[in-house]
Amino acid sequence: MNLRFQAADRRSESFKEYDRLFRKLYDLERTGNGESDEAESVRGAMEWLYRRLSKEEIGYFKSLLTREHAASDRPSCTGKDVLSSDVEIKGSIKCPDQLFIDGKVEGEIISNGVLTIGENADIRDEIKAKLIIIFGKVSGNIAAAERCELKSKCIFQGDLQAARLVVEDGATFIGKSQVTSELRLGPFLPENKQHVRHSLERQK
Repeated sequence: MNLRFQAADRRSESFKEYDRLFRKLYDLERTGNGESDEAESVRGAMEWLYRRLSKEEIGYFKSLLTREHAASDRPSCTGKDVLSSDVEIKGSIKCPDQLFIDGKVEGEIISNGVLTIGENADIRDEIKAKLIIIFGKVSGNIAAAERCELKSKCIFQGDLQAARLVVEDGATFIGKSQVTSELRLGPFLPENKQHVRHSLERQK
């Protein structure tokens, strides 16, 4: 990763610590430990630090996250599957692992892993996943087995069920929510799934 930003003497202490944790979480996810207790602890610390970052610093990390997700132009079920911004799908998507979507989808999305909806994404149907992170637009109900994160500038219209909900300033949420640690959802797919299945119709 290229993590150059601004002169070191201009970086806030919160930025430096968030940057360190960002690198650590990146390494954990890259080595297949993204769902470990250590990774969850890192995410918790990052959520607290996020509130102390400037708009410029937040924009930097969002841009970095988008580039990191979009780095692979060939989805692989052994890592993180990617649907880029130029992809349009009509039909269901089922993936047992991590999935990043930055395009348009009209159909149900189901994942047992971490599902990230990118800034350019436009999703129109139900979403079910272990952990859901939304940067873009979603119209449809959501069920998150562990946590749902609504990032600033995202637009979510629908009802939500999650064990935990994180809503950033600037996020738009129109609908009802049921949030409780006692909620039991998932796994949404059999654990022995080894491939991504979807119905695809590219729009000209």
